[in-house]
Amino acid sequence: MPLHEDTEEYLKREVLPHVPDAWIDHTKTRIGYEIPVTRHFYVYEPPRPLAEIDTELKALEAEIQALLGEVTE
Repeated sequence: MPLHEDTEEYLKREVLPHVPDAWIDHTKTRIGYEIPVTRHFYVYEPPRPLAEIDTELKALEAEIQALLGEVTE
């Protein structure tokens, strides 16, 4: 709802046709917006190819084995 629009008019036009017994609790109303950051700024990046991930995992396993070998000597 735009900040310049009357809340009662918005309620009548957008809400009451779907939920006829809806009402506004004016003790809980606030002014402001919630900005869904993910929806507006998220850029999809497809996952890396499986072969690339597998190669990286094998390299990390080798590095871990080498580090463990140093510790246990």
